[in-house]
Amino acid sequence: MFTGIIEALGEVVALEPRNGDLRLRVRTGSLDLADVQLGDSIATNGVCLTAVELPGDGFWADVSRETLDNTTLTGWAVGQPVNLEKALTPQTRLGGHIVSGHVDGIGEVVGRHRDARSERFRLRAPAELARYIAHKGSITVDGTSLTVNKVEGAEFELNIVPHTLQWTIMESYRPGTRVNLEVDLIARYLERLLLGDKAADPDAGGITLEFLTQHGYNRA
Repeated sequence: MFTGIIEALGEVVALEPRNGDLRLRVRTGSLDLADVQLGDSIATNGVCLTAVELPGDGFWADVSRETLDNTTLTGWAVGQPVNLEKALTPQTRLGGHIVSGHVDGIGEVVGRHRDARSERFRLRAPAELARYIAHKGSITVDGTSLTVNKVEGAEFELNIVPHTLQWTIMESYRPGTRVNLEVDLIARYLERLLLGDKAADPDAGGITLEFLTQHGYNRA
């Protein structure tokens, strides 16, 4: 588990195809690896990766087909910067929100403009994730815990302060940039709980207005 508070910027230094999947090497820059052991998790642009080698200045990780199919990792290149965060401990301050490092889908930056000293970003999420994105709710973008400032359909806006621009990869975002999205974990579990026994039915689908009305949640 993670908090979504980025600890350092790293750099992709190797991408090695391995029998249909990939082995990745990341140089971790200022990230303190003194307490990192083999098998520990490091969130890399929001993707929870397991350290399988620790050469001293970073780590190697194996990347499965599942991860390649559901994240931006297939488009990564040697030399590109990445957001890094070590897994939280019981002593970690939860400054962001609870982040699993399991990417839900790929979003796209569709707009950016200055707002005083901040930058406003507009992103488009996959349609199936839109129901989990709420005004003033939390969302993880490339591993960064952020607050949603506005929602319109599958698009949402973020207000990014100068500190976040400086210490994450968001300064490089432009319209067309693809990003890893992880929606609020609580929203996902709440949906399953509301489905009750129907959660075991593969044809049940998700929560709809009709479902809420039938079960007494909508009295309009």
